[in-house]
Amino acid sequence: KGVEVSLASLKGKVVVLEWSSYACPFVKKHYDSKNMQKIQEAYTAKDVVWITINSSSPKSRGYYFDHEAFLKKAEENGSKATHLIVDDSGAVGKLYSAKVTPHMFVINKDGVLVYNGAIDSKASMNPKDIASAENYVATALDAVLAGKAVATAKTQPYGCGVKY
Repeated sequence: KGVEVSLASLKGKVVVLEWSSYACPFVKKHYDSKNMQKIQEAYTAKDVVWITINSSSPKSRGYYFDHEAFLKKAEENGSKATHLIVDDSGAVGKLYSAKVTPHMFVINKDGVLVYNGAIDSKASMNPKDIASAENYVATALDAVLAGKAVATAKTQPYGCGVKY
């Protein structure tokens, strides 16, 4: 929305990076069920900065959303993210080696990456699996906010490949 965002300016805050493509059925699982928005809302209320990033290249077959379309779709989905970033050059995605959507990262207040991986433990497109899945992101955020180490710092992300 025209605001520059940098991790350096967010030092002292817990930050979530969420790679997203609203055309991906794995992302749809979490947005259509309102799961992602509930998590976003719960943790941004605790002063966590949530950044949703789309790193699809305009030159790829997986490019569905230009800047305006991405912002519009986020609004239609009821996104509660603090910031939305269109990374069509792929620079940010490649810095983090984001592989899929959703690929999730949690950064603690010291700017240290403390979680990298899947949103949860059920690598499916079925929204019914959300209730019985362990939400790795929520677990990591709860630990960080309580001043504890993240027990599971890395998991295998699942979803649609990022189209660089």
